[in-house]
Amino acid sequence: MKHAHVEKFDPARAAEFEAQSRIALAGYEACHELATCMLSATLGAGSTANVLIAGAGGTANEILVAGKLEPAWSFVAVDPSEPMLALAMSRVAAAGLAHRTKQVLGEVGDLPRDRAFDAATLIGVLHHIPGHTAKLDLLRDLACRLKSNAPLILAGNCLAYKSEPLLMAAWANRWRMHGAGPQEIEAKLGKILQGAEPLASEEAVAELVEEAGFTRPKRFFSSLFWGAWITHVR
Repeated sequence: MKHAHVEKFDPARAAEFEAQSRIALAGYEACHELATCMLSATLGAGSTANVLIAGAGGTANEILVAGKLEPAWSFVAVDPSEPMLALAMSRVAAAGLAHRTKQVLGEVGDLPRDRAFDAATLIGVLHHIPGHTAKLDLLRDLACRLKSNAPLILAGNCLAYKSEPLLMAAWANRWRMHGAGPQEIEAKLGKILQGAEPLASEEAVAELVEEAGFTRPKRFFSSLFWGAWITHVR
């Protein structure tokens, strides 16, 4: 049975995901570029690596950017949403990276626990997952599939939406800047408030990551509610 956070990424949502991602996150491209730069700095420029992309569906930007910078990296793209994974893999194929990318329709927990991966990314996923336990389980599933001291890039919304009215107003203006009218903006605000609540603070992110078996995360990017961190398996 699919969870609600998977079911909402239906074909219609997948079709609009790419354009909306870049509006919702100011600095979308910069975040992905810096994520790749952080991984490359950790693993070594020109290294050979097998990278797990958890929640790969949608833009596949993690693979497109990393695949360009590091030609010896291969990828395993995992996503439980069939339309989102199909969209991602179409972009991977268009970029000529299909031969370096294996797709897996399912959860990280479905993968063998063989610590085969040199690195992993979890970008834009955790704040869609409801509840502390489910978030922790996903991070633990990642930890036991990574080699010792392997890096993880974690990125997503933190801070409780309702507790930050100024940031919510700025986020609404971001949509207005890109042509959204009052009714559309109201609908988008309503949708984000009805969704799963992100972790309440950067400290809460750090505590969850450490509980899952990683080192204390180091932030390298932020934008309104969004943050991006690098951490390593202990």
